[in-house]
Amino acid sequence: MEAKFAVPDKLGYYGDFGGAFIPEMLYSNVENLRHKYLTIIEDPVFQKEIEALLRDYVGRPTPLFFAERLSSRMGSAIYLKREDLCHTGAHKINNTVGQILLADRLGKKRIIAETGAGQHGVATATVCALKGLECIVYMGEKDIERQAPNVARMKMLGAKVIPATSGSKTLKDATNEAIRDWINNPEDTHYIIGSVVGPHPYPDMVARFQSVISKEIRSQLLDKTGNELPTRVVACVGGGSNAAGAFYHFLEEQTVDIVAVEAAGHGINSGMSAATTQLGVPGILHGSKSIVMQTPDGQVTEPHSISAGLDYPGIGPMHAHLFKSKRGIFMNATDEEALSWAFELSKLEGIIPALETAHAFAALERMSLGKDDVTVVCLSGRGDKDLGTYMNAMNEQ
Repeated sequence: MEAKFAVPDKLGYYGDFGGAFIPEMLYSNVENLRHKYLTIIEDPVFQKEIEALLRDYVGRPTPLFFAERLSSRMGSAIYLKREDLCHTGAHKINNTVGQILLADRLGKKRIIAETGAGQHGVATATVCALKGLECIVYMGEKDIERQAPNVARMKMLGAKVIPATSGSKTLKDATNEAIRDWINNPEDTHYIIGSVVGPHPYPDMVARFQSVISKEIRSQLLDKTGNELPTRVVACVGGGSNAAGAFYHFLEEQTVDIVAVEAAGHGINSGMSAATTQLGVPGILHGSKSIVMQTPDGQVTEPHSISAGLDYPGIGPMHAHLFKSKRGIFMNATDEEALSWAFELSKLEGIIPALETAHAFAALERMSLGKDDVTVVCLSGRGDKDLGTYMNAMNEQ
């Protein structure tokens, strides 16, 4: 379903947000991608190839699970879209499979990526191994320390992991380094951006590859409940790729509430937060116009979240438009709330979620959930990568 919220205009704008603000050295690369991406991904041969990989390699469709004990606690029906069961443990693989096939058709032999929590890095390293392509992943030095298992996975898969040592040493800085690499190697390199951020056509392209999530939700809900439209869809948002995928095929359905949950860190006004829509203003970040956390003179503010995947000072332009237009409901959860709910979901349903995903569950308590409502939560990733944080929390109890 493609209309005003799901798809940008020809210049890559969702309302006031989007576009392509890029250095001259990248202009030909981005323009080439913009002119070719739709023709390539809509080609029947491409579609057949990606569908086969999503089915046989990634493990799609992922289940839509009725969370009985969680539903009982909330007094309302809660379904979990199990993206944690994808190969590599998160939704990120949906996009990297699509982009590696695209890169192959563009004749690119070298792949770069940025990663925060490491899931996108692992997913990129995975598809590069699958296709025999060189893989370089940029990751903040701080994130390398707190996401050690994923760093080990990337290296085992043959990727070179390069630390970003500037700024806050997190996702923003890893993205900066990846863009610098791309500027220096424009001819043979494809940059697999991991979220719905960056210059057009990346936000649209990533959203299209992730939209398989909401496509499946609709058919699975119809099968389970007799109605393909839930009351609301809930997802955590940093840059926002899992949310874009979970929302995509519901954006034009006005009866469905779209609920995005950001990372409040230590609290909205603590000075250590990543709740972009609450703290940011319009600005340019990593090649597109969106809502960005910044100082009065335009310097990007350092974000904070216990979850590396939400530790980002901006938000994808699609989500910025959903916020400004009020089509989306934007909530937030603190580090403490997310950590508490990671343990809560584990004990209630036997599912250990990623810390990013735990933010979405933490917000459920502040929603008015009716007894006849149907809520779908995008369980975007599994919690293996966060066991170090979880163990530290248990030791402190």
